[in-house]
Amino acid sequence: MTRHYLMCRPDYFAVEYAINPWMDPEAGADREVAIRQWEGLKSAYEELGHQVSLIDPVEGLPDMVFAANGALVVGGRVYGARFTHRERAAEGPAYLKWFTDNGYDRVHAAAFTNEGEGDFLTLDHVVLAGTGFRTDITAHKEAQEFLGRPVVTLQLVDPRFYHLDTALFPLNGHNVAYFPGAFSAGSQEVLENLFPDAVIADEDDATVLGLNAVSDGTRVVINAEAANLQLELKRHGFEVIPVELSELRKAGGGPKCCTLEIRG
Repeated sequence: MTRHYLMCRPDYFAVEYAINPWMDPEAGADREVAIRQWEGLKSAYEELGHQVSLIDPVEGLPDMVFAANGALVVGGRVYGARFTHRERAAEGPAYLKWFTDNGYDRVHAAAFTNEGEGDFLTLDHVVLAGTGFRTDITAHKEAQEFLGRPVVTLQLVDPRFYHLDTALFPLNGHNVAYFPGAFSAGSQEVLENLFPDAVIADEDDATVLGLNAVSDGTRVVINAEAANLQLELKRHGFEVIPVELSELRKAGGGPKCCTLEIRG
């Protein structure tokens, strides 16, 4: 169950622009509160026995705390991010540099727009890939060729769930939890066929980013406000670790957004 996560301390976190429906520059965000909440998330991982590596934050990149968007790492292969919005464009090279500086030699700078684990979620034998708001569907093909893993495309249709990781998370290597309303009718059918025993979240829990959760297969780190989903997970035998990330949610992020899994 031990996992290796890459995280970025939110030393420069702010809500200075709006690139998703969660962001309100006029309301802003409290950086000190965000840092305390982020430290709580990091501590939760370490208390569970996971390894946490850190990338240095870069001034002028307030969303760099959302490490999941920085890359996709499967089998030691690093597929780099290429961001949709210019405000985040410099994050992609910064994350790729961390991987090359730390000895990863199978690194691919993407030719097509994608936002890392924001839109790519990995199970044992398949990678689920979101499109509709950020990631170009052509990146799904590029990732499949580089990683050598089958990639299944899922169409997102609700702008509140602009990344796949806001609407779905892997429970383990073969099952998921998700909110059906975030997906097109066809993608809902795909999910029903692939995961007949999935945990289904309601809209209330989805809209506090309850599905932006991180599971190690038996234990789920999840936003504290997602009360119904926590109960459902417990009924399915999972241990639930609630965390408070309300300040980072003002930029559209939760536990998973802050967490890039490094799969060797």
